[in-house]
Amino acid sequence: ELLVKIYAQGAMSQYLDGLQIGSSVEFKHIPFNVKVQYPFAPKVGMLIGGTGIAPMIQALHAILGTVDDTTAVSMLYASKVKEDILAQETLEAWAASSEGRFTCKHVLSEEPDDSPWPGARGLITRELIEAHLPAPTDDVVIFVCGPPGMYESLCGPRNEPQELKGILAEMGYTAEQ
Repeated sequence: ELLVKIYAQGAMSQYLDGLQIGSSVEFKHIPFNVKVQYPFAPKVGMLIGGTGIAPMIQALHAILGTVDDTTAVSMLYASKVKEDILAQETLEAWAASSEGRFTCKHVLSEEPDDSPWPGARGLITRELIEAHLPAPTDDVVIFVCGPPGMYESLCGPRNEPQELKGILAEMGYTAEQ
């Protein structure tokens, strides 16, 4: 399966949206984007923004779909507004059926003030990470996937992956995590 967010001005998303279900498409793998392959550490934290959910769904398929896997996953998923949350039903179903192994907390940055949204608002902060993700211990890995501003705030510039900066570094996580 493939998750694609359709953008009105997005040439690639418009092309993919026009394909018939079952059509074949070839993709090029960019090695530096995938740093860790399954199986992962016993505890996984996911910091996600927008369409960054797509690769995390792949990881969750591997974790939650593998018999006898006991990996615990905690996710903070940032979107602008409630309608922008991708795969919400899938994430809720996985959380409900995971027997506590998977949790997902949504954070909305531009949800209208008069909205009945009961969840977190704003950006992913240190306080949210401390409350919902595993602490920086040896049995933890943290995945970050989102827009450049979010990525840089949480872990520093993408072109400097060997040196962790930002909120995660301040909290004691390492580049190896």
